[in-house]
Amino acid sequence: MKKFLVLLMIIGLSTGSALAQDNLTTFILVRHAEKGNDDPRDPSLSTEGEARAQKLAQVLADQNITAIYSTPFKRTQSTAAPLAKAKGLSVETYDFRSQTFLQEMLDKHQGGTILISGHSNTTPMVANALIGSATFEQLDESEYGMIFIITVSSIGKGKATVVKY
Repeated sequence: MKKFLVLLMIIGLSTGSALAQDNLTTFILVRHAEKGNDDPRDPSLSTEGEARAQKLAQVLADQNITAIYSTPFKRTQSTAAPLAKAKGLSVETYDFRSQTFLQEMLDKHQGGTILISGHSNTTPMVANALIGSATFEQLDESEYGMIFIITVSSIGKGKATVVKY
């Protein structure tokens, strides 16, 4: 965990030297944690997923998260919930099919740090939109625990770092 926090500090310092810090916005993208099998359409998190959601909150505890967004599903909402509770924030719902949701988030939270809890297909899609390049592919159904940290000056002009937790 200490290595991850040091990495976040390095990212913040290195991107801050290129542009004024208030012109940069950081997006932290995660796929929801492990899902249960209680509902085929909208499952809750499994016990392992609940533990991962708690770990995510611990890993990001020292970060100045200014907003938290999630798709409207239980598994994405529950993944973000422990961090939202720790930060005194609510989990806001976004529609990944909207053509403007990223720009709206950027406009609303310019200079801040935004967590987005998504899915195996939407998380890489959002990362690609933020960096302006088709770099990331859909995550394998068994892949959990990746964090995409993307700092942008504008949508399509971002730098990405991927870490595991």
